[in-house]
Amino acid sequence: MTFRPLKTLHQPLAIAIASLCALPASADLYFSEYVEGSSNNKALEIYNSSNSAVSLSNYKVEMYFNGSTTTGLTINLTGSIPAQGVFVLAHGSASTTILATANQTNSAGWYNGDDAIVLKNGNTIIDSIGQVGVDPGAEWGTGLTSTQDNTLRRKTSTTTGDVTISNAFDPAAEWEGYAQDTFDHLGTYQGSSNGGGNTGGGNTGGNTGNCGQAATLISAVQGSGASSPLVGNTLSIEAIVVADYQNANQLGGFFVQEEDAQTDSNAQTSEGIYIASTSAVNVGDRVRISGSVAETFGVTQLASATVTVCASGQTLPTPANVSLPVASLDNFETIEGMSVAISQTLTVNETYQLGRYGQVLLANGRLQTPTNIVEPGPAASALQTQNNLNKLMMDDASNLQNPDPVIFPAPGLSAENTLRSGDTVANLQGVITYDFGVYRLLPTSTPNFIHTNARPLSPITDSAANLKIASFNVLNFFNGNGTGGGFPTSRGANTAAEFARQKAKIVSALAGLNADVIGLIEIENDGYGSTSAIAELTAALNTATGSSAWKFVNPGRNKIGSDEIAVGFVYRSDKASAIGNAAILDSSIDSLFIDTKNRPALAQSFRVNSNRAVATAVVNHFKSKGSDCNDLGDLDIGDGQGNCNITRTQAAAALVNWLNTNPTGVNDRDYLIIGDLNAYAKENPITKIINGGYTDLINKFGGSSAYSYVFDGQSGYLDHGLASDALTPQVLFAADWHINADEPISLDYNTEFKSAVQLNSFYSADAYRSSDHDPLVVSLKLVLDLDGDGDVDKNDVQIVTNARGAIPTAFDQRDVNGDGAINALDTRALTLQCTRTGCATN
Repeated sequence: MTFRPLKTLHQPLAIAIASLCALPASADLYFSEYVEGSSNNKALEIYNSSNSAVSLSNYKVEMYFNGSTTTGLTINLTGSIPAQGVFVLAHGSASTTILATANQTNSAGWYNGDDAIVLKNGNTIIDSIGQVGVDPGAEWGTGLTSTQDNTLRRKTSTTTGDVTISNAFDPAAEWEGYAQDTFDHLGTYQGSSNGGGNTGGGNTGGNTGNCGQAATLISAVQGSGASSPLVGNTLSIEAIVVADYQNANQLGGFFVQEEDAQTDSNAQTSEGIYIASTSAVNVGDRVRISGSVAETFGVTQLASATVTVCASGQTLPTPANVSLPVASLDNFETIEGMSVAISQTLTVNETYQLGRYGQVLLANGRLQTPTNIVEPGPAASALQTQNNLNKLMMDDASNLQNPDPVIFPAPGLSAENTLRSGDTVANLQGVITYDFGVYRLLPTSTPNFIHTNARPLSPITDSAANLKIASFNVLNFFNGNGTGGGFPTSRGANTAAEFARQKAKIVSALAGLNADVIGLIEIENDGYGSTSAIAELTAALNTATGSSAWKFVNPGRNKIGSDEIAVGFVYRSDKASAIGNAAILDSSIDSLFIDTKNRPALAQSFRVNSNRAVATAVVNHFKSKGSDCNDLGDLDIGDGQGNCNITRTQAAAALVNWLNTNPTGVNDRDYLIIGDLNAYAKENPITKIINGGYTDLINKFGGSSAYSYVFDGQSGYLDHGLASDALTPQVLFAADWHINADEPISLDYNTEFKSAVQLNSFYSADAYRSSDHDPLVVSLKLVLDLDGDGDVDKNDVQIVTNARGAIPTAFDQRDVNGDGAINALDTRALTLQCTRTGCATN
């Protein structure tokens, strides 16, 4: 049902009603089908019983809500209705099946079962449904022949409209009833008056002419432009069925293409077209079709079509060869409606809508986010243009949302049979169409996907590391009230059951990182007590790993900043010790760091237990690109960096400046900046940090093809590891663990938009699609580099020797063995850590 304001009191006004009734009616047009389905599945079919086309330029549909005698919505009709044909007016948010037959749409608030509808020519009443001025409560009629939650189809014995809109209305008198969301004959009414109507189906009825008679070429219907030059014309074509999507839950139509001998040899005109009809046809049939040329959401089609099968088992027309990238998107327009063959190997670039709409974005290779590999501005814009020409959406040709099964990859998507970005497919066959703003390939044979981007079982690290620091966006890990209740919260899981699924996947991923320190992003900002999200996550991690070593960093505040989400640290206390102060960067430290947009940063120094070497990690979550910073005058300027770029860049500058002040109180220059900076590798915030004396570790070890996130079919990394100049020589390796960004979102913990079967088949308590960002791991071989030159040599040993007898300060690394004194034992201990033989300097 469509939502509208509450009902108003009915006030019978006989004079007002009489004013709507008096004029004579035309017998040519009347309502032939009424759809009052679920949600916005609403449509009205109007039949033209005459032998001539009728222009609708003076016609309108009026809707009277809740017993009112005043029009609540008026829709002025456009176009024309062919002789003995129909015109479908549909709600703009109706199902794709309805929209495929629609000649006109309107997205205002439409009728419910208790609302009257009137068709007028000027002020002349032509037909009506319901009784104007009367509110029946919920519906007129009963059972299937009521006006609520049903489809009504006019009886063929009806020959004219109901022009007396004040009379009592009983649908059963003139209408046949069908169950809710029955659309199979919408656009195909067969009237019985004035010489018969347009059946739109089967092999009989309608005026198609005889098979083999002169017909309009499809190329003439399509024309050489973006829309048909023959819109509104009723005509006949004769062609071969090349794709049939009439099965249950499919598009409700089929595609035909001219025989090779009938093509016009003009590369700018398509030889194929979509037929919005449920007539029984098969691929290989030669069919003759009469219908009205229409442009529906950018697709040229024949609507209200009458179909005759002339022959079966015909040779199929030669498919058009397609390869990516195309020279222009107009290339797809020239083959719209045609069968195509794609011999090249294409790469899956995004599966975000795979479970919801059966869509897979394909390209020739992996598309990269422009600002991840080139400078923002003209270079990024040029690369974006190239990317736009190098992609094609593959669609399952279903009109269902949340289909079960999801047919890609065969035999169906599941937690064990995933389809990842980076997988490939070759030798595709299908037809090209246009829908929801993009060109689409509808396969005519089952695509054979190759899992060329297999799931990585574990992250790539260096076994020589003595400290591994990771970063992981845990995607709104909110634990309710911390005692099993309190759901839904403002973010994350909606129920305790969903949270259990989420926690299992997050913990599996955290344990699988095999890291010693993990920076967390997007964890609930609810403090550090026993019921806090970070406390529950830490306890679960200990349970999963059979350990008691995992601890979390408590910065000594109830919350970090005012946002609902925060950053945090968990670490293995058997491998490293948190030392110094847990320091927080917010607006009180530096006004450049706007903590109402960016989440406050958290820094913590960690000492390796095995050799007492120290590094400081700082975890961050900069302002996202998704919402604007217009209140700060920080707009998206169109250079590829999105909203709030200045805000993020200022935060980056503040971060570098802050780390130069030794915020944790530990005198060591080994800094590692991690977290979701919401900026790609070539964007201003990252270059600001690099210019401040840091190295981009993901680029250093992964190169320009590195990524941690997929958005709009393009890959790049928002999750960073940036090492200070002092720390960089001690970095052995850094890489993302690709467990999330490549996976379909349908495999996450959520229970929405999934069937009862899919709740089990789509879910596994493993690391894959535990979040939307990939985690990263930095492998470090930390040494007691006291002079900060990247190694341990005789100069470092001399520093310890010179300090013998001094009382160690807090976190003093000169106390190499940690016994509370600086003496010859420390000199000897450091000598054993020298980088080169004899503690040589080079």
